[in-house]
Amino acid sequence: MHAEPFHAFDIHLADGRTLHVPHPDFIAATKSGRTLIVTDPEQDENWELVDVFLVLSAGPKAKRPRSKTS
Repeated sequence: MHAEPFHAFDIHLADGRTLHVPHPDFIAATKSGRTLIVTDPEQDENWELVDVFLVLSAGPKAKRPRSKTS
């Protein structure tokens, strides 16, 4: 979240959802650090409050393996 330079990443939640964070302007943490606020860059009014204890993992968006053709 505070990496310099910032790299876009995905947050994988316990309910199976994945939230994409393309830029640091689209994520914030509360002062306690227990809750994240993640906004959707494509929809100004769409945002999620996320309890960090429900985050399973976070990291760069997984790349699909290239298919081998013969």
